[in-house]
Order: sequence, then C-alpha cells, then structure tokens
Amino acid sequence: MLSERERERYKRQILLFGEEGQERLKKSHIFIAGAGGLGSPIAIYLAVAGIGTITIVDMDIVDQSNLNRQILHYDRDIGKKKTVSAFEKLQSINPDITVNAIDATISDKNVSRLVGRADGIVDAMDNYPVRYLLN
Repeated sequence: MLSERERERYKRQILLFGEEGQERLKKSHIFIAGAGGLGSPIAIYLAVAGIGTITIVDMDIVDQSNLNRQILHYDRDIGKKKTVSAFEKLQSINPDITVNAIDATISDKNVSRLVGRADGIVDAMDNYPVRYLLN
C-alpha cells in the first residue's frame, strides 16, 4: 500500500500508471552494476520513480576526474567509496525506498548471490567480462 506521502509524491505518475502500477514499482527490486557515468543517472531516476529496492554494486572510489559525468557524486565525496556516496544520495533523494549499496567486484563467483532475486538488472559497466556474466 502507498502511504499518503507517496500518493502525493507520485501523483503525476499515478495518472499514467494508476495506483496499482505505482505499487508494483514500490514492490520491485532493481540491481544496478556500476555507480559511475551510466549507473549514477539511472540510480537517481529509479529512486525518484519509487522503485522499492535498489541494489547498487561498485568497487571504486570517487575521484575528481569522475565529477564531470558521475552526477551521483559530489566534490565532498572525493576519496569515498562510490557505494557509500551512492547510498547517501539515493536515501536522501527518496527516504521511502530501500538502498543496498555493496562494495564488491562482480565475478563469476558472486554474481548470482549479488543479483539475487532482483526483478531487473541494469548493466552500467565498462567491462566486457562482467557484462557477459550479467547477461
């Protein structure tokens, strides 16, 4: 069930999807591989749309050279793990969702465990071996 706060927040979307559609978004779980140039905007848009659970995996640290394209990270985040920065921003953007931020390298040994029972996978990687594993 949507709270009154969520009904107000998503009222424009509810006009399109209906309340049942918004509730489906709230119940969904999306796995995002990468918190960089592609993962950043995708994560933000999924959070503001009301995707109920977002799992974001990355193993990198925010560097100043990232800031021109990785909009999830700010100057004050330089030196932080990207997952920590992502968690802080996504929870701040939408406190009604669950964010699982995992600092890990995706490999053949952990990909199934990391993805778990997610309803969808966003491949925001620049690494072909990992893309192959996600597929």
